[in-house]
Amino acid sequence: MVVTQEYRVCLPVSVEEYRIGQLYMIAKHSLEQSDEGDGVEIIKNEPCEDPVHGVGQYTEKHIHISNKLPAWIRPFIPKFIHVIEKAWNYFPYTVTEYECSVVPRFSVKVETRYENNNGSAENALGIPESGLDRIVKFLDIAHDEVSEKNYKEEEDCRTFQSKKTGRGPLTDKDWKDKVDPVMCSYKLVTATCGIWGVQGKIEAKVHEVIQEILILGHRQAFVWIDEWHGMTIDDV
Repeated sequence: MVVTQEYRVCLPVSVEEYRIGQLYMIAKHSLEQSDEGDGVEIIKNEPCEDPVHGVGQYTEKHIHISNKLPAWIRPFIPKFIHVIEKAWNYFPYTVTEYECSVVPRFSVKVETRYENNNGSAENALGIPESGLDRIVKFLDIAHDEVSEKNYKEEEDCRTFQSKKTGRGPLTDKDWKDKVDPVMCSYKLVTATCGIWGVQGKIEAKVHEVIQEILILGHRQAFVWIDEWHGMTIDDV
């Protein structure tokens, strides 16, 4: 069984700005986790090329301990098993795949495209006609609720306002139709589990947790804007 959903997450920044914000966010999280003792082994980090998307960067990592995993995958992976992460970055298009070293019938694939619009593109990811019956969900960084353990008042987009840019707070429900700039992160997530008897529950749980992680990650990219706005790629 395969469960595919497309998520659309808007931000009050441009794609060009988000590229810096995303790199900053990844670097900040890596720094915060550097003392936890978990191992990430970089197997490959090399240029790659695609006939459609052009030149990009390919990375392959072996993630050895669960704390280094994306939060949505941790509940399904025993701590002694490593996960293989393969990523092809052709920004503004990326592909990331996760597989378990000893559970080959479980995998998650995430295709992403970033565009300067409010989520209005009908098929930003170029999905073939046979796949256009996928579920599409809009996620709102300001008004969608997250679990109590992950909520932080200082990261509430309904009250946050950037000192550098003046953007925010995002009080209106239709903020994505009013702000400028605005961008959308289109993510096509495919969860596959071939383990008989539990595949439906696992795939549904993966999507449930992914939604919260997407809201939190994009929310942080915005509310941390005063930390990264004005930086260059070299600065990050």
